[in-house]
Amino acid sequence: MNKKIIMLGAAGLVLGGFLLSSEKALAYRGDPSVQGPNYSEERHAAMTQAFENNDYNAWKELMQGKGRVTQVINEQNFARFSEAHRLALEGRTDEAQVIREELGLGLQNGSGQGMGGGYGRNMNR
Repeated sequence: MNKKIIMLGAAGLVLGGFLLSSEKALAYRGDPSVQGPNYSEERHAAMTQAFENNDYNAWKELMQGKGRVTQVINEQNFARFSEAHRLALEGRTDEAQVIREELGLGLQNGSGQGMGGGYGRNMNR
């Protein structure tokens, strides 16, 4: 009986730890009201400035190559990404999500085709 209780307790702790850690990892996902793990007042102000000025290089430096978004967003599509950010801040999340999906971001099943990750990426070789 004691072994059963100990095993169930341990399993509960492991499951609880997993759920708590995965929630933090999935926190942002395009919702500007959620503070990410790298949030600070200074970084937020710099990031806001980068979006307002459509400054890809400033954004790239702030991101430091972290996250899938840095693999998908480049100088050519940053203006569109900035537009999605602005729309999300205005509460127009459906419109922002359309742009994010267009860019290959924010797809919950990972079916985006950004960076050649879609089916048939090598078809033209």
